[in-house]
Amino acid sequence: MVDILQATLAPKFTKDLPADPIEGNYTREVLKSCFSFVKTKEPVKPELIHVSKNFLEELGLSVENEVGFIEAMSGKSTFNGFKAYAMCYGGHQFGNWAGQLGDGRAINIAEIQLDKQHLTLQLKGAGSTPYSRRADGLAVLRSSIREYLCSEAMHHLGVPTTRALSLVKSGDMVPRDMLYNGNVIDEQGAIVCRVAPSFIRFGNFEIFASRNEIDELKQLVDFTIKHNFPDVKELNKESYLEFFKEVVNRTRDMIVDWQRVGFVHGVMNTDNLSILGLTIDYGPYGWLEDYDPDWTPNTTDAQHRRYRFGNQPDVGLWNLAQLARALYPLIEETEPLQAILEDYKRTMASEYHQMMCRKLGLNMYEDIPENFVSRLTELMKTSQLDMTIFFRELSNHEGNNFEGFKQMLLTSTYLEVSNNTDWSVWMEWYFQYSEYVGQDGQELTLRLSNMKAVNPKYVLRNYMAQLAIDDAENGDYKLLNELYELLSNPYKDQPKYQKWYSKRPDWAKEKVGCSMLSCSS
Repeated sequence: MVDILQATLAPKFTKDLPADPIEGNYTREVLKSCFSFVKTKEPVKPELIHVSKNFLEELGLSVENEVGFIEAMSGKSTFNGFKAYAMCYGGHQFGNWAGQLGDGRAINIAEIQLDKQHLTLQLKGAGSTPYSRRADGLAVLRSSIREYLCSEAMHHLGVPTTRALSLVKSGDMVPRDMLYNGNVIDEQGAIVCRVAPSFIRFGNFEIFASRNEIDELKQLVDFTIKHNFPDVKELNKESYLEFFKEVVNRTRDMIVDWQRVGFVHGVMNTDNLSILGLTIDYGPYGWLEDYDPDWTPNTTDAQHRRYRFGNQPDVGLWNLAQLARALYPLIEETEPLQAILEDYKRTMASEYHQMMCRKLGLNMYEDIPENFVSRLTELMKTSQLDMTIFFRELSNHEGNNFEGFKQMLLTSTYLEVSNNTDWSVWMEWYFQYSEYVGQDGQELTLRLSNMKAVNPKYVLRNYMAQLAIDDAENGDYKLLNELYELLSNPYKDQPKYQKWYSKRPDWAKEKVGCSMLSCSS
């Protein structure tokens, strides 16, 4: 094991790409530059709350110098003298071009090389940058806990994601209007160190295309291909199309995984989509509880519900179309880009169908009609079934027993069910399902095991995160650690944590932080 502070520094982004000629954290328009060098804000009294020991072990790293680690992970000191930077990008927010955005509260504090793995370490909440606009560049404890727990939870669910390395309380008090209703209060500040091979987003390319800065656009595309898409060998029009197709495929696969576990990102702006197909920027996210494809966790999105659960595949396509427009100056042909986008629509439908069949324990997905799956989701919505519990209980159901299946529905519904409930529609679906299971021919134990491998028992429900936040704000981090341990094995039964395998409690339905959230952090 190597002390993380002794990891080999390997700056690539700042070495190979054009820098903002002005140094300083003050807000400004940054032209013809991929990034700006910045300095982190020194925290008042940094305190280490949690370290992701699982992630450290995966990387073959350790924390030998805790004081030095806290200072580096809070922005109090540099990471072995690495020159920190913030990236320049633009983006479409809620469907509208927002112009220059950039890393407004994220600062890259190191790029390190581990064997053949190159990683960027980024602090979220470590101070203002040229891209902070009117904001302070800080983050609060509640949002930092949510990002820290969720990114690690998503990794263990098998969903492509950025990772979280550490969570530090800064000692600063940060003013925030949590519900955007004019009620500003001081909250405890915190900083998450998140890690990824790259934090490049769709918006990094969009900003250059929007300004007709084609030389810089080409430099960034070539850099991204060279360092993150090694299977794309040449740098020409054909390779740019190959690169775009790979981004499309990764984005599709990520969103299919979101749909599989019931995750709703909440703010799928183009500046919040990773070029690597990683889930990034955990803000007002949530998990479906009662199955509702129209649900969004984002209060800002409450009216139009652009980023609702059922619309995530289509928003992915829309965002990819904006990326295609940004890449067009390097390709100068519309038809091949459009063909790749058309392929997304076709493969998204087939991959989603295959995924849902896997959740149902059916291998013969090509023989299962799509309306069989859509009928299930219609019934799940009508019956207000808890998505996670329904599919996990189905993963224990041996079959050919409607009364047992009916009890499973009663266990997972949020409705008050009476003796007069008409079960005939569910019975019709169930007998068709039983017929498909019989035709599939899988051995029972193997089928249920395969189902449990894709249907998690535990997810980070918003009320669970809020309970951990409430305790942490009072200096108690035991529940934070318990949820971290629980979510590190979401597909295991974990009997000692059985209390978390339950529907959302009634008190959490309307409680702030337990249902919908704002982007305020």
